[in-house]
Amino acid sequence: MDIRKIKKLIELLEESSLTEIEIVEGEESVRLSRGGMASPGFAPQAVHPGTPMTPGAVAPPTPVADEPEEPAVPEGELVRAPMVGTFYAASSPEAEPFVSLGQQVTQGETMCIIEAMKMFNQIEAEASGTVVAILVENGQPVEFDQPLYVIR
Repeated sequence: MDIRKIKKLIELLEESSLTEIEIVEGEESVRLSRGGMASPGFAPQAVHPGTPMTPGAVAPPTPVADEPEEPAVPEGELVRAPMVGTFYAASSPEAEPFVSLGQQVTQGETMCIIEAMKMFNQIEAEASGTVVAILVENGQPVEFDQPLYVIR
């Protein structure tokens, strides 16, 4: 990773209210955090409105709502995001998408672009087959290892 990029990340961290930034590019990663480590005994507690808090009192635990289940992903070979960034289905807003649902693809064929830190990275098919599912929308942010396509 280029030292200029790291310096820019430090500037971004200092100018923002963020306490931590982590960037992954391929096999390289950088994590910057502001401030020291929290003391081992400190754990933030939820305070419910209307509940009086006295020194030494601990708020009752808040029940965790069940998260909605992710939609079922069809069987097949997953094409995953190799980095964090913004997903683009085409090379420009006016261009046709690299691939569409039901299209035959070959191994090594460009399927999409992920923009990370002003760099556009072509994501290629890892297997040949038919695109049976497109799991993200154009312009959507994606996380590392997030499924993008299903090929069967």
